[in-house]
Amino acid sequence: MSASDRNVPPAPARYGHTARALHWLVALVVLGLIPLGLYMVSRGEATGFDALTGALYSLHKFVGFLALWLIVLRMLVRLRGAPPPAATLTRFERVASVTVHAALYALLLVVPLLGWAGVSAYPALNVFGLFDLPALLSPDEALAKRLLGLHGLLAQILGVLALVHIAAALYHRFLKRDGVMARMWPPF
Repeated sequence: MSASDRNVPPAPARYGHTARALHWLVALVVLGLIPLGLYMVSRGEATGFDALTGALYSLHKFVGFLALWLIVLRMLVRLRGAPPPAATLTRFERVASVTVHAALYALLLVVPLLGWAGVSAYPALNVFGLFDLPALLSPDEALAKRLLGLHGLLAQILGVLALVHIAAALYHRFLKRDGVMARMWPPF
């Protein structure tokens, strides 16, 4: 073994296939829902509630509802276990990782629940004229506006945290080169 081989840390353990697949599926869904939500709201405010805006809202509700169940499944898979933190992480990186991941998981669960509660209170549960989501709350338009406002704000915070998460992954991949990003990277 050469001296340079002794200085290279071993590759960190990877997440399982299911965890990686769910991670990327949830990431794609959330990174699509946030701009869709921002666009549909701004379109509705600018042009009124026309057929296209209604379809965008239906799409957002439908995909958001599916995302909630994907996130629940992702959390159940995560609870089954995860590889230990990479040995290359500094104390600050470990604390930052735990904090950002906890906030991401909390927001991934709370944001769609607030959206569902908001459309329940509005009530605007119909999706594409095909079916209604189950109601979580009785109609209360004032409450709906507060819930949907909080839903939108927390979704934006979720987006910012997702960007922090992506930046950290890229830092580990291109600057630190410690294999941390490879733990979650496809192939599945």
